[in-house]
Amino acid sequence: MFNRLMGTGAVDTLREGRTEEESFRLRPFANEDIYFYVKRIDNTRVVRAADPAAGKAAWKMIGTAGVAVLLVIGVLLPSAYGLLAGYRVEQLRAEGERLRAEQASLHVEEARLRSPERMDELARSKDFGAPAPQKVIYLESGKPEGTLALNK
Repeated sequence: MFNRLMGTGAVDTLREGRTEEESFRLRPFANEDIYFYVKRIDNTRVVRAADPAAGKAAWKMIGTAGVAVLLVIGVLLPSAYGLLAGYRVEQLRAEGERLRAEQASLHVEEARLRSPERMDELARSKDFGAPAPQKVIYLESGKPEGTLALNK
């Protein structure tokens, strides 16, 4: 492939300039003749100089971060409150549906208990019979509204 690109015998001319031993040697690394000496540094006796502005800057940063947090909470609070209110509305809606269903079942139960058949059954069980004709007291029609029959 190399002969096709570079011409016939190009590989042979490249091999002629090197010996067998040189063909396997690596070329030198850049700056391999430089030697780096690592010196141990002992900083135990060094004392940091007091910086009076550092404390002020730290408190300023804490205050700024606190204000930023309060701002973010203030921005997010209405949407979180709206989300919680939506959950509460759905909970109340579901409770309303449950109460309507319970009310409907109670209406059915009341209608069953107030049925004429049930009343007749209760009257028979308590030994309530139709009153005798002499026990019936009729209201007098000539008297004003709201007057009751008197026991004679």
